[in-house]
Amino acid sequence: MKTILVTGATSGFGEAIARRFASDGWKLVVLGRRQDRLVALARELKAHALVCDVRRRKEVFEAVASLPKEFATVDALVNNAGLALGMEPAHKADLDDWEQMVDTNIKGLMFVTRAVLPGMVERGRGHIVNMGSTASNYPYPGGNAYGGSKAFVKQFSLNLRADLSGTGVRVTNLEPGLAETEFSLVRFKGDQDKAAAVYKGMQPLTGQDIAEACAWCVNLPAHVNVNRMEIMPTAQSFGPFAVHRKT
Repeated sequence: MKTILVTGATSGFGEAIARRFASDGWKLVVLGRRQDRLVALARELKAHALVCDVRRRKEVFEAVASLPKEFATVDALVNNAGLALGMEPAHKADLDDWEQMVDTNIKGLMFVTRAVLPGMVERGRGHIVNMGSTASNYPYPGGNAYGGSKAFVKQFSLNLRADLSGTGVRVTNLEPGLAETEFSLVRFKGDQDKAAAVYKGMQPLTGQDIAEACAWCVNLPAHVNVNRMEIMPTAQSFGPFAVHRKT
């Protein structure tokens, strides 16, 4: 029986992915900051819970090292922990928000990857799935540091592929577009009206959609690597170039 470690597992994509792999019979390690939610999920799915903040390097390495023998062989890692904060233009953005996004989306992903990866390489198998975003490919007003952090995820994933050539370890970058989870509620710091307006009049992706995509990539034969998968709801597409004209 294979083992998967999912970060940011207490809501959204992470919870949906954990539930999807549990239904396939995988052993689960769920990692998150919100202890009550995490413990409840672990109890329900018969998973091992790691209460941990991915932004804290020492905490991450100690958590991974503490895994009991039956969960210590991590066959797949889903680096899902991440967030967006604010949509102010760069000259008005809150630097604390920028720093939190960098610490979580970039440094947290690096820490967990580095803690788990040596074991995969030693065993000659494994799969790293990083949660990117369409924001890494297409800029939008207010996306500044969030889009930049996800561009890092994209390039880091490609460079992992280069480093891991010949090791048997696979790397996939999943890039969702508009998806209705707690994402916008977090971005707008609990403002329900602003969060709801993001999805008004359209059908967004769901956590289950992304969980299905993740499961498809991971369950492919070992000789098949999906480098990058960009996923949008049908209602989301591309607009014309922005041209500011003087009036």
